[in-house]
Order: sequence, then C-alpha cells, then structure tokens
Amino acid sequence: MLALLLLAAAATSPAPKEAAPVLARVVDRGEVLSTSDFETGRVLPAIARNALSPAEAAGQEAVRRLNAGAPVRSSDLTAPRVVRRGDAVTIAVVSGALRIASPGRALADAARGDNVRVVSLATNRTLEGVAAAPGEVRITAQ
Repeated sequence: MLALLLLAAAATSPAPKEAAPVLARVVDRGEVLSTSDFETGRVLPAIARNALSPAEAAGQEAVRRLNAGAPVRSSDLTAPRVVRRGDAVTIAVVSGALRIASPGRALADAARGDNVRVVSLATNRTLEGVAAAPGEVRITAQ
C-alpha cells in the first residue's frame, strides 16, 4: 500500500524544468524580434531543447503570433520581408554600370533575395525581379 502511494506521488510530481530563453512579451505576426524581447524562464527540458537563443532570433520576423513566456523555435520565424504586397517600390533595371529606375507596386511579399512580381506604374506591365532592399526590386538585364 505504501508503495502505491509513493508511486502515485512520484507520478503527480511536476517534471524538472530548466532555464531557457523565452519571450518577455506577446509578439504579433510580422513583427521583427530583437534581443530585448527575451528573458530567461523555466520550461520543460523537451521544450527548451529546440529553443533559439536571443542572438539567433534577433532580426527575424514572426510567422505567427507568439505568446509571452514561450520559447521561440526556428519554425516560428522567417527572414524579414523587405517588400510587402501593395507597397510602392522602385524597380531598378541593372546592366553593368547602367541603372534605370522606375516606380512600381509589389504584387507579393518578399524577403531580401526572393523573387517578386511587380507592376511598373510607367508601362503597366508585370515584371519579375529580386527584392534587393526595403522598397527596391532589382531586375538584371542580360
């Protein structure tokens, strides 16, 4: 009987927790994280195992809403978008030292280095380029 009580007490005791970086506040989808968004919290070892450090997560964008007190995993983050759908962009056609710029509008979101379709406001044509910087899409002439 005493053995059953000890077994039941062991089964209901909380699992040991370990220190891991967790979010200090709620982070909404699309927000870019910084190291100041983190604090040290106690979580289960299985959860802490895949948690990113604040340095690894800094500069990354949340793909969904992240709750305060939760560790951040690599699947929760993506590279920050430099071009957003509907934003005004500069379309730059580059060939060697020659650079021609034209106003345009982005048709999709894109991170730096991603392909993105844009509409040239000067010609009303759809073009595809590479997101190069915030508000800039580069097309390389061949």
